[in-house]
Amino acid sequence: MLIGELAERVGTSTRTLRYYEAQGLVRAQRSANGYRVYDEAELRVVREIRALLDVGFALDDVRPFVACLRAGNTSGDVCPDSVLVLRRKLAEVDDYLDRLGAVRQQLHTQLTHAIAHREETCPRKRTSAR
Repeated sequence: MLIGELAERVGTSTRTLRYYEAQGLVRAQRSANGYRVYDEAELRVVREIRALLDVGFALDDVRPFVACLRAGNTSGDVCPDSVLVLRRKLAEVDDYLDRLGAVRQQLHTQLTHAIAHREETCPRKRTSAR
């Protein structure tokens, strides 16, 4: 398939596919007239790349998954290097959730304190009855 068809099938732009190719993630054959031609295997590779990027992986993190697919595996996450990336990413997400939990707790405590200690003298908006 040509680059436009691949882009349409995976829901991305031709510019993005060229970028992936420049990064060594996607492989294109060249036709006699110089057009990029992709086989079905590249469709699977680009779908894997897009899925990983959509959940927050960096482009460099995607490389082991692509290599795993290129090695003939049915999934890009079954190889040891991919598993390492998954473990690292999970640890990052867990850390982020812990930090968010701490922020949430701080905000909850501050709100509870504010409600318990608010003064009746706080100015309130007056509405005019016209």
